[in-house]
Amino acid sequence: MDNFAAIDFETANNERTSVCSMGIVIVKNGEPVDRFYSLIRPEPEYYLYWNTRVHGLTKQDTACSPVFPEVWKQIAPRIEGLPLVAHNKAFDEGCLKAVFRAYCMDYPDYEFYCTYQASKKLKGLRNYQLHTVAGHLGFELKKHHHALADAEACAWIARLIL
Repeated sequence: MDNFAAIDFETANNERTSVCSMGIVIVKNGEPVDRFYSLIRPEPEYYLYWNTRVHGLTKQDTACSPVFPEVWKQIAPRIEGLPLVAHNKAFDEGCLKAVFRAYCMDYPDYEFYCTYQASKKLKGLRNYQLHTVAGHLGFELKKHHHALADAEACAWIARLIL
């Protein structure tokens, strides 16, 4: 796959609508050409201890951040016509659909691919977590659970196995 957008969300709580950060890496002709990162004020706007423990974000970090529709206005033109790729598509696509519903936005039926599922064809891995697969394929993921770093790792994996 030569043209796609790798996407990653972090959430504030157990609700898929609670996206609090988003990273996107756009790949054209097999090369990353654009990167985007934003904090997002989540809906509902509360953080669970466990989520903060994973990604380090708190309510104070996103209190003055834009809501999802404002952020998506910046993204939509950049990814138009591109398939989306995520490591664990079920989570990221679920978040995207949920937040579109929460804000009564029309979901454009994005074509979605999953590097997690595709990576299960690789041999010799102890698990198929993002950092494990990325490391196996030569990408050092230094800031795991930072949405942009995770999107970059996903893009690397997708370029090699999709």
